[in-house]
Amino acid sequence: MTWWDEFAVAEPEFAQRVRDRFSIRKHCTMATVRKNGAPRISGTEVEFSDGGLFIGSMSGALKALDLRRDSRLALHSPTEDAPEEDQTSWAGEAKISGLAHEVGDPSKVEESHRFRIEVTEVVLTRVGGPDHLLIETWRPGKGLESRRRY
Repeated sequence: MTWWDEFAVAEPEFAQRVRDRFSIRKHCTMATVRKNGAPRISGTEVEFSDGGLFIGSMSGALKALDLRRDSRLALHSPTEDAPEEDQTSWAGEAKISGLAHEVGDPSKVEESHRFRIEVTEVVLTRVGGPDHLLIETWRPGKGLESRRRY
């Protein structure tokens, strides 16, 4: 298991850049797996606190029920467009894949849901130059890797 704080210790500069992408706006996008195996896209908010990465949900929300059944998820940061006059200044987008672990008492159905995210992959995609994207990927046991896409 790799939690956010362990990842941030292993790759502090990269972790900060990813966290910065998630901090540009309040709402991000999350993908979960529906009961029939199809993807579900939902809006959500992320919280970096107490050394962890957390998401919350209203009581009984379908995305929370998805996570109780199948803990796999993907988070996508909010994005910003680059200025028209300088497309190479695009700061990029971040993605975090992982497994959701419910914290609190799941038997209290009237309470909201809270999940701590176990990190399985972190990706930051940004403009690396006028002719390519730079894709940085971190996975537990593999460390940080970079590649260019032309």
